[in-house]
Amino acid sequence: MILKKILLPAIFLLSLTYVQAQNAPTEVPESWFHLDPTTDHYKGVSADKAHAELLKDKKSKTVIVAVIDGGTDVEHEDLKANIWINADEIAGNGIDDDKNGYIDDVHGWNFIGNAKGEMIDHDNLEVTRLYAKYRKIYEGKTTSDFKGKKLAAFNEYLAIKEDFESKVKAAKQPLTYIEGMVAAFNKSDSTMKAELKKDEYTIDEVKAFESENEDVKKAKETLITFDSRKMTVEGLQGYLEHFQGQLEYHYNIEFEPRSLVGDDYENKKEKYYGNNKLKGPDGMHGTHVAGTIGAVRNNDIGMNGVANDVKIMVVRVVPDGDERDKDVANGIIYAVDNGAQIINMSFGKSYSPYKKVVDKAIKYAEKKGVLLVHAAGNDGQDNDLKKNFPNAGYLKGNKRCKTWIEVGASSWHEKGNFAAGFSNYGQKTVDIFAPGMQIYATIPDNKYGMSQGTSMASPVVAGVAALVLSYYPNLTAVELKDILLKSVSDYGTSEVNLPGTKDKKTKFKTLSVSGGVVNAYNALKLAESMSK
Repeated sequence: MILKKILLPAIFLLSLTYVQAQNAPTEVPESWFHLDPTTDHYKGVSADKAHAELLKDKKSKTVIVAVIDGGTDVEHEDLKANIWINADEIAGNGIDDDKNGYIDDVHGWNFIGNAKGEMIDHDNLEVTRLYAKYRKIYEGKTTSDFKGKKLAAFNEYLAIKEDFESKVKAAKQPLTYIEGMVAAFNKSDSTMKAELKKDEYTIDEVKAFESENEDVKKAKETLITFDSRKMTVEGLQGYLEHFQGQLEYHYNIEFEPRSLVGDDYENKKEKYYGNNKLKGPDGMHGTHVAGTIGAVRNNDIGMNGVANDVKIMVVRVVPDGDERDKDVANGIIYAVDNGAQIINMSFGKSYSPYKKVVDKAIKYAEKKGVLLVHAAGNDGQDNDLKKNFPNAGYLKGNKRCKTWIEVGASSWHEKGNFAAGFSNYGQKTVDIFAPGMQIYATIPDNKYGMSQGTSMASPVVAGVAALVLSYYPNLTAVELKDILLKSVSDYGTSEVNLPGTKDKKTKFKTLSVSGGVVNAYNALKLAESMSK
């Protein structure tokens, strides 16, 4: 699942007031994540400082970064010059010119579509797919019906069922609340219009209006509350649609869109399916990620990416719902086979039924020397204790991918909230943190916007990695990872709020392997010293 989309329900359940505060714009420079902690007093990655002081007269070599995501607008004004072009493919001729198995893959490939150009938009969550699959086998059974390994499998089903049912309940819970708030506003709005005898009014008119009628007083109070919390019916409707969509698609065991793709889904070795429609039904997330990595720098348009000599290869595998393991594996293999040196993956899920298939693709990337950068997730959980997929740990042999970087999200805050409250963490499983709050970047149709999540932190790291590799192209992926982790801005002793909790404190060093935030300036300095 695209990670920014799981922020909504988790935050919403804390309270509507908190949601509004989280989504309200905060006064922070749009480019804060590029800034330097010492000279600019924002805990960014010192990218602007690195470009200005270290790279002026240096020559670079283009780095290809694959963005495996939910779709990217390759025609965006601030991106198109830095979009990867498959030079061996002739656009629009309907022929697989380079004979790589993919027709007209000029800028990348979409694994969740079909040859007719149709695309999957919504899909289930993995827990729903697993529950639907195993319910047919185990429904109506009890533990007394099984022994040994079969009992263990049944208990696993019960855990999946419990998780599924709790998630459905959590999605249903806010609906009544939001519907009630919308109804309360509409009633108050109608009351005030009748009292003021006008169809349009200002909040100042509401505040100035006096009445002894209790219903009118209540209407006035409701409208003032909405205004003070910057809530709108349109905004509430958006939340309503979000939770309704979860029930209609994510948790609907009868919803099965995969047949649209036309592949043999059970054949996990199948690679050649999909189409070249890269924007997808909603390219917001992938376009934002791509811009963070490689929007054209210093062109007086929009914003600057972290890296300046980069080409973005677009691979679409993520729907509105959970990505499927087969597509993730094929996305990684496609990126590697077509020259990607770095792969960014800003998505994740709680179950991976075909992890062996994904592991095989990750091992392939590792063997080919590709750096894989992955968002740690937005559940405020300890990834050392709870699983988030895909991940660096191989099922077989208890080994980990050596070219994998797992990324948590940090903010610009000086004190407790420095580690983003939603960010997953893990002293063994999360390698590094990066800015992931209020990140301003490209969005579809030549627009720009703020977003937050570990989805935004991961491309910051991928961008720094691409920047370093472009100036030190002889670095291996293992060496590049080592440089990034050893050159962090060290905030290890800083006391921060433990993500996912209200009042627990911890040292920042307990949240990741490195105990710090990625830093472009430091990484380039270290790479330079290693090159001598």
